[in-house]
Amino acid sequence: MSATWLHYLPILLLPVAALSGWYAGRRGGALQTGRRVRRLSSTYFRGLNYLLNEQPDKAIELFLQLPEVDKDTVETQFSLGYLFRRRGEVDRAIRLHQGLIARGGLSEEQRRYAMLELGEDYMRAGLLDRAETLFTDLVQAAVSVPQALRHLISIYQAERDWDKAIAHARSFEDATGEPMGVLIAQFQCELAEQARLQGDQETARARIADALVADPHSTRAGILEGQIELAAGNDAAAIRAFERVPRQDIDYLPEVLQPLLDAYRRGHDTARARAFLAEMVERYPGVAPVLALSRIVREEEGVEAARKFVARQVRQRPSVRGQATLIDLGMEAPGDASATLAQIKQISDQLLVRAPAYRCNRCGFGARAHHWQCPSCKNWGTIRPQYNLLGE
Repeated sequence: MSATWLHYLPILLLPVAALSGWYAGRRGGALQTGRRVRRLSSTYFRGLNYLLNEQPDKAIELFLQLPEVDKDTVETQFSLGYLFRRRGEVDRAIRLHQGLIARGGLSEEQRRYAMLELGEDYMRAGLLDRAETLFTDLVQAAVSVPQALRHLISIYQAERDWDKAIAHARSFEDATGEPMGVLIAQFQCELAEQARLQGDQETARARIADALVADPHSTRAGILEGQIELAAGNDAAAIRAFERVPRQDIDYLPEVLQPLLDAYRRGHDTARARAFLAEMVERYPGVAPVLALSRIVREEEGVEAARKFVARQVRQRPSVRGQATLIDLGMEAPGDASATLAQIKQISDQLLVRAPAYRCNRCGFGARAHHWQCPSCKNWGTIRPQYNLLGE
């Protein structure tokens, strides 16, 4: 029995020997590959570290060595192209990406990415016609459509080709589901401005209507509509348009307040003006509607009523303009001026308390007391005294 076992032992050991040889060979290859990958990874991550530390020159020097280590390191060449473009060496970026596109063996994804990068190179170089052709080809081939469309929108904005910008913004919205109405409304308003300046009021009105379809809350469209109606002598329509603007975005009240007041005055519609301004006083944090309403109060109720109204409002929202108006009304009002002076002193104190005496010249952080380190951006020695109307 033992003799038979010994006879078959070499045959039984053949698979073990083969497995051992395969393992030894694989281990040797793995070690060699591992050494190559370690060299590549070391260089690559050193380059990334230079990038993160804002040392692009050293990063480029390292990345240029990588193709010598591995000729198929496509991702590294993409990184190189980005670095060249970032440094303003657009010609080198263009040549690199053109070479990648012409090179065989790229995956479809890599080829699309190289074309997008080349298009960005062209845009940076000001070769907008070439970039447009490249991105249009990608869109027509149904390849990288959202990215290509986004770049095309940027190109048409730069060229002020608003009709094409609108068309491609709509295509982008269809492709991605991302709403583009706010941007389309801006493009329509650009076309409305052009038509208005050319004296084509009907086209301007049509473009404004299109803008409001795209973005019903477009403040720019409302301002344009009011300007067009004012120029046409349609004060009632202008008032409706201008009143709509701050109700949609209160920050734009100063942009429409004066033409709106002029339209009220021409129409002798003091009651509507007073009601609108009272609404704005409640909603707008600034002093502009207060001063406008004070003029109406002065005309209808007298100087003393206007002075009291301004004093009450400016205590809640202290400002230099409000203080100046209060001084003017106090000088007009009969009797002792001590009450007005006391109110002015109170407003001045509020202004000084609220105003920052120091400001960071790096990030703009305002402070009432000095700090050697800015609490916001953490830079040292950047908080400086303010030498202005309310500062030192």
